[in-house]
Amino acid sequence: MAGRSPLISKSLTTPPIEIVDGRGLTLVSRNGDRYLDSCGGVAVSALGHRHPRIVEAMEAANRDVTWVHAGSFTTRAVEDLAAYLTEHSAGLDQAYFMSGGSEIMEVALKLALQHHAERGEPSRTVFVSRRRSYHGSTLATLSLSGNAQRRACFEPALDRSVEFVSPCYSFRGKREGETDSDYVARLAGELDETIRRIGRERVAAFVMETVVGSTSGAVPPVPGYVAAMQQICRKHGVLLILDEIMCGLGRTGRYFAFHDDGAEPDIVTVGKGLGAGYAPMSALLASDEVMRPLREGSGVLENGQTHVNNPHGAAVALAVQKAVREDGVLADSIGVARYLRSLLEEVKAQTPLVGDVRGRGMFLGLEFVDPADGRSPLPGGKRFAQLLKSAGLANGVLLYPGYGTVDGAEGAHLLLAPPLVTTEAEAAAMTERVSASITAAFDTWSRELSHA
Repeated sequence: MAGRSPLISKSLTTPPIEIVDGRGLTLVSRNGDRYLDSCGGVAVSALGHRHPRIVEAMEAANRDVTWVHAGSFTTRAVEDLAAYLTEHSAGLDQAYFMSGGSEIMEVALKLALQHHAERGEPSRTVFVSRRRSYHGSTLATLSLSGNAQRRACFEPALDRSVEFVSPCYSFRGKREGETDSDYVARLAGELDETIRRIGRERVAAFVMETVVGSTSGAVPPVPGYVAAMQQICRKHGVLLILDEIMCGLGRTGRYFAFHDDGAEPDIVTVGKGLGAGYAPMSALLASDEVMRPLREGSGVLENGQTHVNNPHGAAVALAVQKAVREDGVLADSIGVARYLRSLLEEVKAQTPLVGDVRGRGMFLGLEFVDPADGRSPLPGGKRFAQLLKSAGLANGVLLYPGYGTVDGAEGAHLLLAPPLVTTEAEAAAMTERVSASITAAFDTWSRELSHA
């Protein structure tokens, strides 16, 4: 058909908006429309666009070696990035790099399986994950994900050697009168019972997002939860894998999100904010205890892909991380995050449509509820999410809404993950546009519902 783009986009019927410029938090379209980014795209743009330190680092990386085969070579760029991340991880000794979150999660699964095999326990092949989670778009990582919408089309092809337990989702999961410690004990008991039912000799790892991202909108664990899950895993010889693809590297106010949880994971994955959109980079960090059986056994990590330990991406990612930690970006973002959250609490107070404000740092979520009772899941959540995204664009703000928040079918939410360089003035402008977009979407949703 004449005029059809040769590019395959997410929507095959609605062409995407062409962006021609980006500066800081603002994107500019070919038509001259300007959008304030409230979500970092998908929690990627930690430093916004055209950050001078990163532009300089990209230019320098282009003058250095750009790619070598990781099976034979290493470079100073990847060695330095590995050293930087492990130094600030508090207990994770070795790093491995890929180009995307799904890829690095796949490597984490393979590493867990190989770890057990090299220890003489090849029967440990089952993974335990959580409902209302997302770990990637490959068939293996999608099998691990409790995201009904993203699984639906591929369900027949997904791996069945995954068991699911309840998420730590206090807004919906805590029982009336239940304390945080009681809730943690109940969830820990569920994981313990699940591992026993499967057979501890068959379970390889328990996998969880430290703070849940797009599936249900910045749901943090209650105090004590991650440490309790780690204790259950240790008891059964099961590895604890934390997925911090979205929530890691300063996004929650701590360099790694698990630093707030008193946990010592075996494997952690990070992505999005690692290259901050300037380079496609992801990383796996593993403890020496995980790696030792491989070193003393086969001596080989059984994984090989084109962009393993890519030097160009590593050089850019190292500049990003140094900007976050050493240029005061992370420290400054903590105060702005508190201010942004206070503004979102005001939005909640002004409309019964918002039932919960949650998250950590610059990783925040709003859950929408039925305004009739202020608690039940918002009916027609999928449609509301569609309307909210469109209303955001009309109001000059890029939004990341989701639906199926509660159980994969019911409810809707909004995830906010603005660049860490956001100022208080930008946070205020962002919140004003978010509030206007919620109102506009709700007005249209209400009219459609009344005529249904």
